[in-house]
Amino acid sequence: MSTTKTIDVSPETGEPGRARPGPFRAKRPPGRTWRQALRRDWQLYSLAILPLLFFLVFRYLPMIGNVIAFRKFEPGGSVLGEEWVGLRYVRMFLNDPSFWKVFWNTVIIGGLTLLFCFPTPIVLALLINELRGRRIKRFVQSVSYLPHFLSMVVVAGLVMEMLSVDGPINQLLRAVGHDPIAFLQEPGWFRTIYVSSEVWQTVGWGTIIYLAALTTIDEQLYEAARIDGAGRWRQIWHVTLPGIRPTAITLLILNIGTFMAVGFEKILLLYNPLTYPTADVISTYLYRMGIVSNSFSYAAAIGLFEAVIGLALVMGANLISRRTVGTSLW
Repeated sequence: MSTTKTIDVSPETGEPGRARPGPFRAKRPPGRTWRQALRRDWQLYSLAILPLLFFLVFRYLPMIGNVIAFRKFEPGGSVLGEEWVGLRYVRMFLNDPSFWKVFWNTVIIGGLTLLFCFPTPIVLALLINELRGRRIKRFVQSVSYLPHFLSMVVVAGLVMEMLSVDGPINQLLRAVGHDPIAFLQEPGWFRTIYVSSEVWQTVGWGTIIYLAALTTIDEQLYEAARIDGAGRWRQIWHVTLPGIRPTAITLLILNIGTFMAVGFEKILLLYNPLTYPTADVISTYLYRMGIVSNSFSYAAAIGLFEAVIGLALVMGANLISRRTVGTSLW
């Protein structure tokens, strides 16, 4: 170890004076290595093994199969395809009018879903937060959460029963003198049915995160707003909404990332050949091309194209959010 010298500074002039011997300084102990951290907290790190295995097996390893988008794949042959064909399948779906029809259906349904399903949990969370009775608040939360736990088959069955020709909706129409409407056979009604059922199923579950974010807002901010004469609406606009803005922006970026991945199960259960013009989306088109028609390479090329669009949307939304509001995922 070596000695150091301390420089005296004059309080009047601020100029350095003579140097005087200072105390010995010991070397800073080295930081703990990752092996030492793993040995110390191995119980905590072991909890991450199963999630990592899940993502490895079901998310990363299947990416290898994307190679068949550029190779000719035949059932029963090589897993990675028989021969290299380059961008043949990419050119096929880019020149396919059917693909562009389902592409725009996906964009429209995804846009409507984002437009209605993203803000409604925020509105419901604000309304629940304004309730003062604890019992009624729990009742509203329980009722709004319940549809999320229903199976997609059950939800589709309920929608089909409600909208059938002899269902409750058409019974009400008959009661007011209106002719029954075949909702599930009319292409013009499908998007309304899908978005409405999606809002009903997801709005309650989405409020959980926002209600948790509302609890982190300092009560002193509300007291200061009340002292300044702000009413409930002013408090919501100037205190509550800015308090949950980082959470809302993060969820918005994630929702934009799944913009193209419109719910496959629900659409597959609700649509039929009569509603293909407005209901057929990329995921259902991939199902018919890949599973039904055995065009695996063609379906892989379309799926890869959809994934690239989703990645571009996430990165673009994250960049815009970081530059405009200062909140982003990374």
